[in-house]
Amino acid sequence: MPPVTTALIVANIAVFFLQQIAPSLGIRPLELLFALWPLGTAQASGGQASFHPWQLITYGFLHGDIFHLAFNMYGVYMFGSALELVVGTRRYLSYYFVCVIVAGLVQLLFAMVSGGFYPTVGASGGVFGILLAFGMM
Repeated sequence: MPPVTTALIVANIAVFFLQQIAPSLGIRPLELLFALWPLGTAQASGGQASFHPWQLITYGFLHGDIFHLAFNMYGVYMFGSALELVVGTRRYLSYYFVCVIVAGLVQLLFAMVSGGFYPTVGASGGVFGILLAFGMM
């Protein structure tokens, strides 16, 4: 398996397990600081959660449950491996993170228009970007 694809899968699995054990270690839930929260959430949540710029990347490493993680990582494995071999390691890594960031920005826009105040988690933005590129190969 190519190196970036392997690193993405390992990182996502590691962060998921950290999500699971953080509360038992006395650490605040990772979702409060690293999930993608809509703009203006601090007022709606009483300061518990709020948007921070790093969330445009970190939300892509958090997952709701084991099935969410498994399906996203399956997509990264199946299609990301082939894409990385075709476009190269550096371009693949850049493309993946651009997809995650753009998907996060679209989610922020949608939340602003709809008025939703819920966090976004998951690598789906990166996976759908991979699928888009894979479909164009």
